[in-house]
Amino acid sequence: MSTYRSYTLGRLLKWLAGAAATAALGWYIVFQAWPLITGPALTLDPMPVAQSGRVTTVSGTARNVTTITLNDRPIFTDDEGHFQEALVLENGYTILTLRAKDRYGRKKTLEQALVYAPAYSSADER
Repeated sequence: MSTYRSYTLGRLLKWLAGAAATAALGWYIVFQAWPLITGPALTLDPMPVAQSGRVTTVSGTARNVTTITLNDRPIFTDDEGHFQEALVLENGYTILTLRAKDRYGRKKTLEQALVYAPAYSSADER
């Protein structure tokens, strides 16, 4: 007597459907948990280090955050996570500090050095 078990097409299709459902469930769990896995994300739009104006605009994108601050002052994002804030520069060297925190308490900090170097004209020397 043979112990060989024949696999019919129906049994093979059931096994493949179960494997596909398990893979889809695994993908969905990772997709939903991705913000938990990655934590807060901050991106600053490029800006020149040397600034000739006293006021500059800081803009960027924040993802997976509950609070965001610019130099310890709360700022807000739109529905897509974009922010845009004015920053008054001190004479000389200024450090812009952007901090974000997610709902699980994880933090992300970005720092950008800026230099206020006013543009002088010949009329200013008189």
